[in-house]
Amino acid sequence: MNLGLENKSVFVAASSKGLGKAIALEYAREGANVTIASRDMAQLEAARDEIASATGHVPHAVLLDVRNAGDIQSAIRSAVDRHGGLDVLVTNAGGPPQGGFEAFDDADWQSGFELTLLSVVRLIREALPHLRSAADGGRIVNVASMSVKEPIPNLILSNVFRAGVNSLAKSLSLELAPDRILINTVAPGRIGTDRIAQLDSQRAERENRTLEQIQQAANAAIPLGRAGTPEEFAKAAVFLGSFANTYVTGQSLLVDGGTVRGL
Repeated sequence: MNLGLENKSVFVAASSKGLGKAIALEYAREGANVTIASRDMAQLEAARDEIASATGHVPHAVLLDVRNAGDIQSAIRSAVDRHGGLDVLVTNAGGPPQGGFEAFDDADWQSGFELTLLSVVRLIREALPHLRSAADGGRIVNVASMSVKEPIPNLILSNVFRAGVNSLAKSLSLELAPDRILINTVAPGRIGTDRIAQLDSQRAERENRTLEQIQQAANAAIPLGRAGTPEEFAKAAVFLGSFANTYVTGQSLLVDGGTVRGL
């Protein structure tokens, strides 16, 4: 299938590692002009070199703290200046800390909001003028979590603000349709990333169990019996954020191996 991404300008937030890097790699494989962004220049440079080696396409790398409005403005501007416009925006950010309701004060809630929801609002706001002028219309993909369909225990900050991202996308799908901009949310379940490894380790310590026990139990709860790979997740995200997708908008796609049982 031709995804129509050759020479398209693609911006992927939080893409020096994990799901963001996997998505950027898949876009580069499809011939897109990719901008990768994160807070850590050393990690960015390593990701840039890895993507270039694997695909022959060298991404443009820019520093970005998604909690900082000025960073977002300058990062999007840099991508537009480098590649002559913007066709695809992928919003993404590291997850907020785990914990239940009583673990967090107002400052924690504000921080979670700025990281997980307000960052998406700001990225989309900054990208919109450029997506509106894209020759074939624009695409927006929000990386969220399967918690948009089923809350995950001990991740209340993520549960609340990821649901907000999903609601934002559904609302914007109506507003942006006349501009030929499609927006969707891709919701990972258990994918083998550093974030999942960190959560597993914290849970093992909290429950006085071994890391292996935590991982075995988690994988046993997945109908496919294993965690997904970043590459598997990225392929789904890139299709939705491609120009082979011409009629799917306002949707949330679970990439979770069948974990969420709800309809």
